[in-house]
Amino acid sequence: MDQESTEVKATGGLEKEVMPPPPRKRGRQNKVLLAGIAGLVVLIAVIFYYCHFIAPYESTDDAFIDGYVTLISPRVPGQVTRLLVADNQEVKEGDVLLEIDPRDYETSLSQARADLAAASSQANQSRAQVNVSEAKVAQAQAAVTSAEAEAQRANDDLKRYQSVESRAVSKSALDLAQAQARSANANLEAAYSQTNAAEAEVILSGAGVETATAAAQQAEAKLQQAELNVSYTKIIAPMDGRVTARTVQMGNYVQPGQALLALVPRDVWATANFKETQLTYMHAGQPVELRMDAYPKRKFKGKVDSLQAGTGARFSLLPPENAVGNYIKVVQRVPVKIIFDEELPTNLDIAPGMSVVPEVKVK
Repeated sequence: MDQESTEVKATGGLEKEVMPPPPRKRGRQNKVLLAGIAGLVVLIAVIFYYCHFIAPYESTDDAFIDGYVTLISPRVPGQVTRLLVADNQEVKEGDVLLEIDPRDYETSLSQARADLAAASSQANQSRAQVNVSEAKVAQAQAAVTSAEAEAQRANDDLKRYQSVESRAVSKSALDLAQAQARSANANLEAAYSQTNAAEAEVILSGAGVETATAAAQQAEAKLQQAELNVSYTKIIAPMDGRVTARTVQMGNYVQPGQALLALVPRDVWATANFKETQLTYMHAGQPVELRMDAYPKRKFKGKVDSLQAGTGARFSLLPPENAVGNYIKVVQRVPVKIIFDEELPTNLDIAPGMSVVPEVKVK
């Protein structure tokens, strides 16, 4: 029995012919068409998403919270006797931060007050001396008037004696008239001299008044400086802020200009260093959405305030020198100031230097 007969028997005598299924060309075309449509829809969705959510925005992770940090320094030297603030303490404008030993400056203030009193007294004395000198001038002028009258009388008598015949006037009478005329003229010259001396004394007294007044003004200026030095022994907070980077301790001897601590106000903004290729459509007033690394679940609203007039490299400590043979073009970054449109929550610790990611809508 051959193999074919055996196979027929094994199948119960029924012979089946296995035929391949016909190709489903129409179903395959439908799948290709659906895949193409789905791909087109995805492409349109991607283009729509890019045009509406990516292309109109410019973002950078090279951005940080910025703010004015005020360094507090003393204006007079001395030893710190009172320290009234602690690290990271909130202070208000006008609060006393620390005090320097004021005793030396109070002594100088007392000395300045005494010097001013002495200078004022000297100035008053000089003014009184001017009045005395002016009175002497008036007295000398009165004496001149009297001497002029006496000289005029004596000269007239002499002329009358000289005009008559010699026989009518004795020699002694003529000599007496001449002597009286010479004496009267001499007294007149002396009166003139006394008047000139009195007027010169008035001028000298006036100069003394100016000198004494200048000395009084100088003493008053020293008094004001002494009062300022006493006031400088109390270091006052110039603004509201938080005490940061405090280095001063009780008992330290401090010098003018020495940084004792810093005050950081709550008025902060963001400085974003955008690439120059991102600034094509960026300008002041555009809305910004900001995220902070410290508070990733919160969004903050802001706007572009201004663009710096120069790249960051141009204002660095060592600006690049591009006029060299091995120049390589590098995309520069420009700092952009972004201010917040909303008041920042007081319960959040937002301080200069913290990282932020801004997203600017430029279109």
